[in-house]
Amino acid sequence: MSRWRALVRGGRALVHVLRGLWIIRARFGRLGPAQTRAEVRTWSRQMLRIMGVELVVQGEPPVDGPLLLVANHISWLDILVMNAAQPARFVSKADVKRWPVLGALITGAGTLYIERESRRDAMRVVHHMAERLLAGDLLAVFPEGTTGDGQALLPFHANLLQAAIAAEVPVLPVALRFCDPATGQRSDAPLFIGDTTLVASIWTTLRANGLQAVVHYGAPQTAQGRDRRTWALNLQGAVAALLAHRPPTDGERAVGVGAGLRQAQPER
Repeated sequence: MSRWRALVRGGRALVHVLRGLWIIRARFGRLGPAQTRAEVRTWSRQMLRIMGVELVVQGEPPVDGPLLLVANHISWLDILVMNAAQPARFVSKADVKRWPVLGALITGAGTLYIERESRRDAMRVVHHMAERLLAGDLLAVFPEGTTGDGQALLPFHANLLQAAIAAEVPVLPVALRFCDPATGQRSDAPLFIGDTTLVASIWTTLRANGLQAVVHYGAPQTAQGRDRRTWALNLQGAVAALLAHRPPTDGERAVGVGAGLRQAQPER
């Protein structure tokens, strides 16, 4: 039964992706930023329901920018889940735009791409990020640089934090995890690591018998004189604290900034 259910879900998801491409091409040019975010959030939540993924939001998601979100990275599903909670403009590695179908959708949503092997390209992206932050955007990055196994965090790269330092805007740590809603235990269904292909990871996700995506927002913090490497280390600790449900240490704790936040409710 799980195979047939996955096929049905996959068919409905493909139709929804095509609808998303139509929305981007036919409507985005006529919408303001707030309306565009509303469209992205609605579409993303509908896609999660189609795929059988329950969204749970913890903490206080941002209402607006300027703000940089930093999150752990587990799956191709991460961008969809975060957009369902609160849409942001993502910075992603360049090969994402070459993903079949999904790449066009992610690109159309305004993603900024970076060639991670190129220092010159990193400088270009940091400059562009700073411009967008100064314009009031919500940006989101995965500072691990690649997907992990959902258990231990990879080291946070510091380069992209320079944009927040240059623009003098807060950074908000975000923890992502995927669970079995019946047991609360970690689910490996959406993992996208090692030799796992994108198609295989999507198929495993579609076949999952119950999957819960949890987006846990921490508290925003400013640099407070920290250089980007120290700040990256502290933010990694803040995300780890969210994943472990423990209080942050002094270095990981926010420093009382106002980022236009509101209390969130779980999405069922």
